[in-house]
Amino acid sequence: MSLRFLPLLLCALSASVWGADAPAQPLPFSHKVHAGTMKLACKMCHPNPDPGETMTFVAPAKCMDCHSSIKTESPAIQRLAAAAKSGTPLPWVRVYAIPTFVDFSHRSHLEKGNTCQECHGPVAERDQLAKEVDLNMAGCMNCHRTKKASLECSYCHEQPK
Repeated sequence: MSLRFLPLLLCALSASVWGADAPAQPLPFSHKVHAGTMKLACKMCHPNPDPGETMTFVAPAKCMDCHSSIKTESPAIQRLAAAAKSGTPLPWVRVYAIPTFVDFSHRSHLEKGNTCQECHGPVAERDQLAKEVDLNMAGCMNCHRTKKASLECSYCHEQPK
């Protein structure tokens, strides 16, 4: 096989691996459509309530602002509408989780100009999300070095008393 096809092969393998690691969600949701094609801001579906540590998921009623007239014949949208009508939250499965021993604020990172894509990858290009960025201490430290943020342990970790 010619080496000129190697990048294409690696991309195809990577895409299949990312899709394979995607957790099953209660309803199909395409970030590619919503964030990519429609250019919806992440915060529209992922609000950041006080005090700002986590990004959350909107209630199904918020989705129905648009879906009361878009794709209403879809069985998935009909399940979404039923959840909205009953006030039942959807049990979305998080793709990324911050360890409890890390003191992290999405809000402070966003206020400093960091983008969602820096930590979560090219979400707007994905139909189905999978963990494709390894959010480990080395990655965070490299980012802090690049952006000249503190590397002190106590900046991200509570110190033992």
